[in-house]
Amino acid sequence: MTKQAEFSKLYHCVYALHYHLVIVTKYRRRCLTEPMLNRFREISEMRCEGWGGTLIECNGEPDHVHLLISLPPSLELSGFVNNLKTTTSRLMRKEFSDELHRIYTKPVLWSRSYCIVSCGGAPLSIIRQYIEQQERPE
Repeated sequence: MTKQAEFSKLYHCVYALHYHLVIVTKYRRRCLTEPMLNRFREISEMRCEGWGGTLIECNGEPDHVHLLISLPPSLELSGFVNNLKTTTSRLMRKEFSDELHRIYTKPVLWSRSYCIVSCGGAPLSIIRQYIEQQERPE
């Protein structure tokens, strides 16, 4: 039996909005390490909570990350994604400056583009399993 999405409540609504977000590194450079992914997860969890949402799952490969997130309906998705990318880029470039400065001479980490898909069709367990099975860097 598949676990159903749990509903969240705001003052004026009940909702279950889940998104699969994919962010890629600039030029698809394979620069992310396991410590970077762990820090990315911590920062992302704080940003999601700060915007009233929840980080359900996070994983990635050396050149991109996947997030499964739940966000409230009052949230502007593009604003959230841009804030998440800006915050994670700034903090990770500061904390992992030695590794990232060799790859990026300019203050960048993420590509300008991203992919965000609502998760209404596939069961969350399948999306979570897909994200968990990403090939983590060593």
